[in-house]
Amino acid sequence: MFPTMGKITFYEDRDFQGNSYEVYSDSRDLSYYFNRCNSIRISTGNWMLYEFPNFQGKQYYLRNGEYPDFQHWMGFNDSIRSCQLIPQHQGSFRISIYEKEDFKGHMREFTEDCPYVFSDFNYNDIYSCNVFEGYWIFYEEPNYRGRQYYLRPGEYKKYTDWGAENPKIGSFICVKPYYH
Repeated sequence: MFPTMGKITFYEDRDFQGNSYEVYSDSRDLSYYFNRCNSIRISTGNWMLYEFPNFQGKQYYLRNGEYPDFQHWMGFNDSIRSCQLIPQHQGSFRISIYEKEDFKGHMREFTEDCPYVFSDFNYNDIYSCNVFEGYWIFYEEPNYRGRQYYLRPGEYKKYTDWGAENPKIGSFICVKPYYH
């Protein structure tokens, strides 16, 4: 049985100190509840955190666990202003990536994580993709490092559709269900 809600606790100070605020589902603007975020405890769920309100800015994918300071979630600063609970996907995962915009050029389909896009795709850039099943996270660098981008099922005709400033994607993962 999977829980239908998640739970994440934000702390203003490092090591789970200072004012805290608990969230159980998507929140478009957390700035009313805390000024900065220096540590996080996730009790349930897979979460996407955003630097700015309304799910904008740098993105951070976090799973169950404790993050005693923003460097532990590869944060660039202590600004977290919105968050989304990633839905539990029980089925298979399938994504197609393309070397050009509008689903043109060489295409490759994946059903599992890809730690090194260049090794598996033979291109450094992904210009478009189609997410058929599941939820995915793109990483700008190989081996799941660098800026992150959350992709839901749907068509992404160009890299700006998933919020990137350039087409450079080094790795990606499918977001597996969490077990409680």
